[in-house]
Amino acid sequence: MGTVSSLERHRADRLRREAVAHGPCVRATLFFDIASPFTYLAAERVERLLPGLDWRPACAAALHCGEMSGDGAWAAVVARARLLRLPLVWSEERQPYAAPGAMRAASLAVERGCVGAFVLAASRLAFCGGFDLDDPEILAEAAAAAGMGLRETLDAARDTRRDGPIEDAGRLLLAAGATRLPVLRVGRTLFCGEERLPEAAAARVAYDARAAQAVL
Repeated sequence: MGTVSSLERHRADRLRREAVAHGPCVRATLFFDIASPFTYLAAERVERLLPGLDWRPACAAALHCGEMSGDGAWAAVVARARLLRLPLVWSEERQPYAAPGAMRAASLAVERGCVGAFVLAASRLAFCGGFDLDDPEILAEAAAAAGMGLRETLDAARDTRRDGPIEDAGRLLLAAGATRLPVLRVGRTLFCGEERLPEAAAARVAYDARAAQAVL
């Protein structure tokens, strides 16, 4: 006796394939401070876990995020890097650390649509090479890797008008209950800390599955 195929099952499978072909239904956003080594640890992995990600610079100081100033913070960074088998060249004496020029340049990279490449290149220079992110030569290297113009990148790095939106993003995260950067926002849910990337990725898969089911 032959097997009777379910038209509904075939229709559901087709819709799921179409959803995959058109990308995720639910947007995910990574809020980052490029001066944080945890951003580097996230940048090395996040595009594989959450393709089609939106990136947004957010000031850790505005978030009142003291991840790099407390006792044991540096040990936590080192431990995470070892666990992830990622190189780390940094010094405990350099914390707390800020890179306002690099953050301004990152906001330009958002506008140019290449922020992921810029953040990955810049964070590798900082945390694999130990270079100062606000050094114009280092910014130039990160800009070149992301396909950004040198002059516009350096102009952006000096433009203090870009600080306001970056600080506002940190304050809005604080008001929403965020505790530390980087923050992944999937739908309306916040996942604080780079170690929660797999959890955020699983949440988006679940969101997308529910969205696909809703159209059946």
